Amino acid sequence: MSDFLLELGQNHRARALIKGLGLPIPMPQDLARASEGFIARPLEGHEVAFGHGDASPLSEVIAKTLAEAGAHVGVVHDCPSRGIFETQAEAWSRPQWELTLNPDGPKLDSIVFDASALDTTESLRNLYDFFHPLMRRLKKCGRVVILATAPDAKQAPLMRATQAALLGFIKSVAKEVGKKGSTANIIYVEGNASAHLEGPLRFLLSRRSVFVSGQPIVVRAPKGRKLPEWDWSRPLDGKVALVTGAARGIGAATSSLLASAGATVICLDRPADDGLLSKVAREVGGMPLPVDITTPEAPQAIADFVAEHRDGLDIIVHNAGVTRDKTLARMKPEWWDQAVDINLGAVERITSKLLEGTLRDHGRIICLSSVAGIAGNLGQTNYAASKSGILGYVRGLAPVVARRGITVNAIAPGFIETRLTAAIPVVIREAGRRLSNLGQGGQPRDVGDAITFLSTPAAHGITGTTLRVCGGALIGA
Repeated sequence: MSDFLLELGQNHRARALIKGLGLPIPMPQDLARASEGFIARPLEGHEVAFGHGDASPLSEVIAKTLAEAGAHVGVVHDCPSRGIFETQAEAWSRPQWELTLNPDGPKLDSIVFDASALDTTESLRNLYDFFHPLMRRLKKCGRVVILATAPDAKQAPLMRATQAALLGFIKSVAKEVGKKGSTANIIYVEGNASAHLEGPLRFLLSRRSVFVSGQPIVVRAPKGRKLPEWDWSRPLDGKVALVTGAARGIGAATSSLLASAGATVICLDRPADDGLLSKVAREVGGMPLPVDITTPEAPQAIADFVAEHRDGLDIIVHNAGVTRDKTLARMKPEWWDQAVDINLGAVERITSKLLEGTLRDHGRIICLSSVAGIAGNLGQTNYAASKSGILGYVRGLAPVVARRGITVNAIAPGFIETRLTAAIPVVIREAGRRLSNLGQGGQPRDVGDAITFLSTPAAHGITGTTLRVCGGALIGA
């Protein structure tokens, strides 16, 4: 289903005419999605402004990350961390430039600010002083990322209040920049987890996070053995992934992205969709597995298939799901049972079986939730209950499997352009699209990009969390 306003907005004459007439018609910005495969330097040539408050505890890892990723970083001349950035720039042959805090300087691809040391109400003024003169310089489809300190029970109340204030700030920035296709997010880093900041920072600054906006990501120090080195251009080389609901939409897009990152993908869907499933599997160089996940035999059938064709799994993506919409008073009992069992019950049964020996250490489990599971939705008590259950499931399972280095996370998509949203009445569909900061719906690959990120070693410090891929939707914000 095409988005008429998005297509119209790509016509420069139409956009100028509507703007000139002062018509109250939203003109979404076409988002700059990644067009190439996975690359080691996704920020090659990007102009990035960096700043911080009185101190920058994370400056070393930020400087190294940006330099390795190819960014061209600008720092103000009197910044205490300037020397750290100059050293990294020289080591990676990335020229340094002097950032001037005025609205008329060169345009910026990204703005990064280390706010992890802010600890008083007065220190929040650093946000205004740094961002105020730079906001007009942010390019279309730009990125804003703030680094913060994760909440800790030992922190003083004022420190916690100051760091909590950053979330309200970044959510508001996300709404301000969204009309130009730009995003703003925050990364909370636990005290000893700075070494695991690189992956999330790369992701949020890249073109693979176009529909993630106004969101917090918490980075923790993982348990278990240290991960071996990996290639940023093939982060899933040699890995085996299982994707349920792989025949179409988000599942098909995810299968393709996982394969492009180097994974061998087992594509699972209903036997009734065998034709579509086989086509997707052929296109990604994977293997089709037609199984009905609602049957009692499904978990064992999956485990047996993996044992026959591979010696284990590294990634499980629980994407399969259904809606059986009706208000509670009119809902048939079988509709309740179907939605809850497929969306939640099957996830638990399959995961439990695969954890017995099929999923390897340092594995990844990604479960699809929904913003409906966060905010609820009219006529979706069954669906919302199941998707909210997913949020609790990943929080509960994460510490249980942490000793094996396995991470468990959820993705909560907002309005994504799929066959399901295409069936929504036109007025509701238009409202769903325009309620995001970006003024449009997302694409299946936007969800797939987030799933793929969480599947890689780069996300080893993220577990037990939910990442919304909703464009900063007002619903559930």
